[in-house]
Amino acid sequence: MLNIVLFGPPGAGKGTQSERLIDEFGLVHLSTGDIFRSNIKGQTELGKLAKSYMDQGKLVPDSVTIDLLRAEVLKHNKPKGFIFDGFPRTNAQAEALDVFLDSIDTSITLMLSLDVEEEELKKRLIKRAEVSGRADDADPKIIDNRIAVYHKETSPVKSFYEQQRKLVSIEGMGSVDEITARLFTSIKSI
Repeated sequence: MLNIVLFGPPGAGKGTQSERLIDEFGLVHLSTGDIFRSNIKGQTELGKLAKSYMDQGKLVPDSVTIDLLRAEVLKHNKPKGFIFDGFPRTNAQAEALDVFLDSIDTSITLMLSLDVEEEELKKRLIKRAEVSGRADDADPKIIDNRIAVYHKETSPVKSFYEQQRKLVSIEGMGSVDEITARLFTSIKSI
């Protein structure tokens, strides 16, 4: 089974590249944001629990997030693999994901980390705001904060997978097609 963590800062192109990886390799896309929204809308027990934290402005605890992810993974019968989008964001989440995947006799195959220069990230986010209307992508102060949070809190997860020799850094500069080709080459070379 091919299990990929697609990683990178806001604006790196994870959403765009996820779609291409899903099409090429037949992977199931697991976005924690989508899973949260679906469970909250469906008023599942886990969704209600997650919403109770979110309504208080708190982060949903790792245990609840893992339980939601577990339920989603187990819905799929004999998948070719998964692409994890927006997860893990901390080393504790990465460890919990490893434990869960091990319990179903699989593991993360590799983390593909899109490396993009900060000025390019800012340009991409502003451009995305023009197209999508996302207010959080239009405000330079919010953009700066999101990138800072990524570097401080999320980026250390790379070292977790680097220690397992599963980290593959991908040059995230260039055209969408050039970046896709680099991703495909990295996956096909394992």
